[in-house]
Amino acid sequence: MTATLHTFATNINCGSCVRSVTSFLDDLEGVTIWRVDVEDERKLLTVEGTASPDAIMTVVRDAGYEIRPLD
Repeated sequence: MTATLHTFATNINCGSCVRSVTSFLDDLEGVTIWRVDVEDERKLLTVEGTASPDAIMTVVRDAGYEIRPLD
C-alpha cells in the first residue's frame, strides 16, 4: 500500500491537546508521521502513511476531539 497524505480540520488547539492525542495517533498502524498546526484557524491535522482516513478519524474521536476530512 502506498503512503498518502491526509488533511483534517480538528479542534486540537493547544500543546496539551496535542499531547492528549499523541498516543492515539502514534499507536495507529499505518501512521508514519503526523502534525497539528494549531496556528491555523482550522487546527489542521496532517497524517502521512497508509492508515485510512476513517481509522484516523476514529482514533482522534476516541481521544475526545472533533475531526473532519479536508481532502
